[in-house]
Amino acid sequence: MTAPAVLRTAQQVSSGALRWLHGCYENGLGRFPEDATIDLADPNNVYKPLGEAALATGLLLREGVGGAEDSRIARRVLDLCWAELREGDLLYERQLRYPLMTDPLEVYVHFARAGYRHRVLEGLLESLAGLRAVQAMELLPNRRLAVANARRVVGLARQPDWSALASATWLGATPEPWMIDWLTAYDVTHTVFHLTDWGARPDGLPAPMRDYLGDWLPAWLDIWQEIGQWDLVGELLVVAACIGEPDTGASGWQALAAAQRADGLVPRDTDPITDDPEQLLTDHGHTAVVTVVAATTTLARALGGASVAA
Repeated sequence: MTAPAVLRTAQQVSSGALRWLHGCYENGLGRFPEDATIDLADPNNVYKPLGEAALATGLLLREGVGGAEDSRIARRVLDLCWAELREGDLLYERQLRYPLMTDPLEVYVHFARAGYRHRVLEGLLESLAGLRAVQAMELLPNRRLAVANARRVVGLARQPDWSALASATWLGATPEPWMIDWLTAYDVTHTVFHLTDWGARPDGLPAPMRDYLGDWLPAWLDIWQEIGQWDLVGELLVVAACIGEPDTGASGWQALAAAQRADGLVPRDTDPITDDPEQLLTDHGHTAVVTVVAATTTLARALGGASVAA
């Protein structure tokens, strides 16, 4: 598969996934129930996916590598998701009620990156950041990176020691590559995403970590591609782009194209697919997001998009 063919495939698969995701939201799926409160008994059901949809569409607009129609759709999805969050008021109220929670910032950053701002929430976040209780929050190392990168993108002060944060991760230890498992692989991908801000800051990834990934990422892609873990394959394709080796993912893009349905849905894995529309979004919405992000970062690195110039 030639480099131009890889880019065409990535663009086509991404465009289909974006249209499928857009159709879900336009048809009223993935919305909060009318009685929803800021307590959000199940944040992973609607709340977190709204931020993920904003991530994918915001990055597509940031990089400027989508066509006019994909850009229009991306903006529409962002508008729908922002409206569900009451234009940031829900995030503000949740942060005010639960000051130790990091998820309001982690969701907000994807909208802020695309120009949707809530200044009162930002003021609250800035005030909370100075508290010892907030600084002492016990988070997994890759989550600490997520919070730190969110603060950087939003423009808040009090930036951390990035080298120390990177060293504390599994990837930072450059461990025996055969010891990786499914969950750790997701931790690895997110370490790369946050250190590089989804490819915008490639130099944010320390050289030893980049070299390690260059050696072992192809093998990991082969493993999860072989067993049909398409969501994780997509995340690893993002990593390939973030470290400047998008050609590593040629077979991965072929596999995602083969797995994609005619309506644009990219399945999470090889498990049977339900006919229920709401369950489809729950099960496969994240894979649509990952597919769009993977294509966006791949195209940006190959074509000299915003992430290369940043």
